[in-house]
Amino acid sequence: VCNQEIVKFDLEIKAAVQDIRDCAGPVSALAELNAKVKEKFQHLRLRIQELEQMAKEQDKESEKQALLQEVENHKKQMLSNQTAWRKANLACKIAIDNSEKDELLRGGDPLRQRKSTKESLAEGASNITESLMGISRMMSQQVQQSEETMQSLVNSSRTILDANEEFKSMSGTIQLGRKLITKYNRRELTDKLLIFLALALFLATVLYILKKRLFPFL
Repeated sequence: VCNQEIVKFDLEIKAAVQDIRDCAGPVSALAELNAKVKEKFQHLRLRIQELEQMAKEQDKESEKQALLQEVENHKKQMLSNQTAWRKANLACKIAIDNSEKDELLRGGDPLRQRKSTKESLAEGASNITESLMGISRMMSQQVQQSEETMQSLVNSSRTILDANEEFKSMSGTIQLGRKLITKYNRRELTDKLLIFLALALFLATVLYILKKRLFPFL
C-alpha cells in the first residue's frame, strides 16, 4: 500500500511541476500551485518514512535490505522532483516578471512605468528567493534522510558480516570437535584391543600355571 501511494504522489508532483512550468501568471496563481506541490511533498515524505520504518521491522535480513533499497530509490526520485520544482519556479517567475515588464512598458507614464517595473522586479526577486529557500530546506532534509538510510544499510551489512564471521568460527569449532571425537573413538578401540590382549595373556598364563601344577608330567 505504501509503495502504491508513493507512486501516486510522485506522479501527482510531476504533473503539478508541469503546471508550474506552464503557468503564465499571475503570481498568486503560482503561489497556489506551489502550496499544492508542497503539500504533496509532505504526504510523499510521510509515506516514505512509513516504508522505511516497515523495512526496519522486517525479521528477514534479505527483505529488510530490499525494502531499504526501495526507500533509497524513492528518496532519490523525490530529490529529483524537488530539483525540477525549483527550476520550474525559476522559469515561471522569470516569465511572469518579463510579461509584467512588457505590459508596463506598452503604456502609461514613463516614470511610473520604471517605478512599477522596479517594484515588480523587486517583489519577483523576493518571491523567488523565498521559494528557493523553502525548496533548499526541503532538499536539505531529504539529503539528511538519505544519509540516515545509507547508514542503516551500512549497519545492516556490518551485522551480516559479523554473523558470517561468527558462523565461520562456529564451523571451525564444530570441525575441531569432530576431529576430537574421531580421535577419541580410535583411542577407545585401541584401549579395548589392549585390554583384550592383556586378558588373553593373563588367561594363557593361568592355564600354563595350572597345567604345570596339575599335570607336571606333561
